[in-house]
Amino acid sequence: MREKYPEIEPYNHGMIDVGNGHQIYFEECGNPQGKPVVFLHGGPGGGCDEGHRRYFDPQTYRIVLFDQRGCGRSLPFAELAHNTTWDLVGDVERLRERLKINRWVVFGGSWGSTLALSYAIKHADRVKALVLRGIFLCRPKEIYWFYQFGAHQLFPDAWEKFVAPIPSDERGDMVAAYYERLISDNEVEQLEAARAWSIWEATLSRLVTDPKDIEAFTEAKKALPFARIECHYFTNNAFMDSPNWLLENISAIREIPGVIVQGRYDVVCPMESAWDLHKAWPEARLEIVATAGHSASEPGIVDGLVRATDEFRKL
Repeated sequence: MREKYPEIEPYNHGMIDVGNGHQIYFEECGNPQGKPVVFLHGGPGGGCDEGHRRYFDPQTYRIVLFDQRGCGRSLPFAELAHNTTWDLVGDVERLRERLKINRWVVFGGSWGSTLALSYAIKHADRVKALVLRGIFLCRPKEIYWFYQFGAHQLFPDAWEKFVAPIPSDERGDMVAAYYERLISDNEVEQLEAARAWSIWEATLSRLVTDPKDIEAFTEAKKALPFARIECHYFTNNAFMDSPNWLLENISAIREIPGVIVQGRYDVVCPMESAWDLHKAWPEARLEIVATAGHSASEPGIVDGLVRATDEFRKL
């Protein structure tokens, strides 16, 4: 079973002004003359970390990572204005142009898979291959499953903590109730909601919950952008024209090589979405990991992702 590549440090990093007050942080690792690959993190609002550099052979790949608007090291912190799916798609293109890259492999998991598909549909001529994990098509039924009715049946203990900040008469629409608090001027209320929202997702991300994940999401610098930006996107249906926009436009990427790695017991992004994507895009290889949930760090998921990036070294 494949493991991540060893730890690596960036050889280049900086900020790009993308307009409307936003600056995004980016970094490059690996081989400066290598095959370009861009890593699209989850959330939205999750930000990048050192482990995200390690899914790629550093001798072969020129590895590009960036923090999406409002999160990680990008500025302004947890900002919602001018922060939409299409703003992020534009940022990916600006980054490609800034780094003078013609075409690249696009790698994304969870929300990163949503963004990767959105980018590839709009800019198919710039994408050499797609490596996707934990498929999220951002359909209303997927959001309803996780935040209203479905996932709570598997984790009733965690659900009780998730709903605790919300009065019982507002629990008929948990996303709306949380959004009201996450955009509140009351910083105490805002942080309480952000932590509860983030801990709910962290608790369900692995087949076996890791307390370290939960601890990380108690920190304001991680919880606030994660919860605020996610809830902002989900309240606005990811700013897409229709609930099935990605599947309706999948023909644009049918000729792009692709690998989909999906945990069988993914509760955050259930396998139905990966299956629907695979049926719409049968040319892509779907790898179902029988002993994994949602997290990109679970051994079976790591194995599938590293084998996929190794496979695309020949492109």
